[in-house]
This record gives sequence, structure tokens and C-alpha cells, in this order.
Amino acid sequence: MVIDETHLELSLPYAHTLTGRNTALPGDLLLNPLLWFLAIVGLIIAWVLGRPILRERRRERLRCTPFPAASERLLQGQVPIYRRLPVPLKQQLQEHIQVFLAEKEFYGCAGLEVTEAMRVLIAAQACLLILNRKTDYYGKLRSILVYPSAFIVRQEHRDEAGVVTIAPHVHTGESWEVGRVILAWDEVEEGLRGRSGSNVVLHEFAHQLDEEDRAADGVPLLADPAHYQTWARVFSKEYQALREIAPRGEPTVLDPYGAEAPAEFFAVATEAFFQTPEQLKHHHPELYEQLREYYRVDPAAWG
Repeated sequence: MVIDETHLELSLPYAHTLTGRNTALPGDLLLNPLLWFLAIVGLIIAWVLGRPILRERRRERLRCTPFPAASERLLQGQVPIYRRLPVPLKQQLQEHIQVFLAEKEFYGCAGLEVTEAMRVLIAAQACLLILNRKTDYYGKLRSILVYPSAFIVRQEHRDEAGVVTIAPHVHTGESWEVGRVILAWDEVEEGLRGRSGSNVVLHEFAHQLDEEDRAADGVPLLADPAHYQTWARVFSKEYQALREIAPRGEPTVLDPYGAEAPAEFFAVATEAFFQTPEQLKHHHPELYEQLREYYRVDPAAWG
């Protein structure tokens, strides 16, 4: 990390005032282990306390950087929801994208070369989820791995008898608590088209938000502790309803995959909230309202 225009000065306590040209430290000061220890502790404290300030200054510089015209044209042409955003939110999204791209590493997998356009499109969708909210820009996230298409993951399963089996599973996206998101690019493109209502980027980054409290349980950190009770009531009711509907194959605004677990339900509900907001608000008004309060935006009103 490069720190520009920042100087850290350490003033050691003196037993007396030094005068004249001889400014060397007294020998007992140099040899005193306690003073050296206190000096080192002081440096560590200054570094820990200074990091957030330096990080915010760097982020502010990034937010103030003019958004590239090429990226603006890209979003305008390929991200339908971007075209619907009110101007203040559109500008805020551009600022978030600048920070996100500067802080996250992208890696192409299975021979895929990640282009700047791909980075911008992924960042734009991820940053939709942090508009109008105090954010650390997915602070635990370090890297985004992008595959050309669905990838195979070997998963371990333990049955009731304790027998462990390992079998390959096909995935289009994954969110890891250790700071990594994995995406299949063809699914990213499908989500941008918006035809099915699904969106792998929104889905996996909703998992990242869910995991901010160190528990992937479908309950992210809420701004007001008083809201947890209402959140639990609404989400439990909607989750159970989807679990009943999913096996019957009945049409629903929510992807049946959300019936797999509460964490998946929150991710699926997030997809619907941004991809098909009018339908979600009409068929699941209480769920829509909880998501509107959490995300602090109202996609159904964007026209």
C-alpha cells in the first residue's frame, strides 16, 4: 500500500530540554527497553487508528475521479436497471464503482481473460446493493474469480449414518466467507438481459452482505436492532410459503432455489427486488417493504 502525502512523526519524551548542536538522545534513553516498547506500541496504535482515515481519504479521491465516458456508455447500453436509476443514484453508483474496482482483484479462470468491460459490469451490479447505505465496500472481499461458464465443485456430504461422500456439483456462482466470490460469465450476461429475473451477481453479493455478521443465515446486519423481529416474522413466513410451493412447480416471482435454505431465500429475494420489483411488490408486499428498508432504495418506483 502506498501512502501519499502522509508523514508519521514520533516524539519521544525527554527528561530535560536539549540545547545547542548536540541533539543526540541520552544513552539511557536509547538503552531503555521500556521506552522502546512504548515507542513501538505508539507506532502500532498510530497505524491502527490511522488506517481508516487514510482509507477513507483514498476512497474520497476515487469517488471524486471523473467516471470514464466509455464505462458510462457501457452501463447505459448493457445494464437495463442503470438506465432506470434516478440521476443522484446513478452518480452515487459511479462513485462506488470507482472504489470497488480499485480495491478488488479480478481473475479469469479456465482460460478466460477478464476485460475492463467485464470488471465494470460486475462492479456495477455488486454496487447496486450498497447504494444509499453506509458501506465498507464488502470489506472482507478481496477477489472475484470469473469462469467462462458453469464450473464444477467437489462437495462433501455426510448422511445421517455419518457416511461421507464427495461428489461433483455444477455451480454458476459461489460466495466464500474468506473473501472470494466466484461467477460464471455466461450467467452474468444472462442476468444483464433480465429475461428470467435471476442474476448471479446480485445473488452472490447478497450472500456477502448476509455474511457480514459472520453467519450466512438469511439475516444481514440491520441498521435498527428493533427491526430484527419484523424481519424474522416476514422472512420466515415467506420462506415457508416458498418451501410449500416449490415442490409443486407452481409459478412464483421468487426463484424456487430460495427454498433450499434461509440464506438462499435472502439472495433470491434480493434478485427479485432489483430484477422484477413491480411483481415482487404486488405479490409479496411485506417482503418487498423489508427489502426496501434494508437496501434503502425503491426499485419499483424507478419507472
